[in-house]
Amino acid sequence: MSTPQTVTRPPGVTALGAFFACGALASGLSVASLLTPGGPLEPIWQVNPRAHEAFARMGAWALLLLGAVCLACAASAYGFLRGRPWGYWLGITLLLVDLAGNLLNAALGIEPRAVIGLPVVALLLWYLSTPRVRGFFAPAGGTPTLPG
Repeated sequence: MSTPQTVTRPPGVTALGAFFACGALASGLSVASLLTPGGPLEPIWQVNPRAHEAFARMGAWALLLLGAVCLACAASAYGFLRGRPWGYWLGITLLLVDLAGNLLNAALGIEPRAVIGLPVVALLLWYLSTPRVRGFFAPAGGTPTLPG
């Protein structure tokens, strides 16, 4: 009788889980700050005042967008840390959306510094495609399957 093998979580997966958790925290704090203009969280916008202006112009849509980002990042963090295949695909989706946003922002000249994110996200996607990482999300030895 064979015993099931446990697959240890690769350190990079842990780091990406923490990264998505930070994304959930940042977007959640942004929502809270936008809901309380001039409140105690207002100084966080010193990091990116242009984003604050853009979100302020969006009104309630900013709250919906940031709320969705917060939930998606929190879910992805949980999925990454628990080795859930749906977390793998959600994380890849979030990174692809980020890649598209960086590409668009850089190409249109909206945020020229966004070009820095292109190779970073490409490397993260490459890392997620490695056999060891895919094996963590599909311990039976297969490829993580799309939820459905």
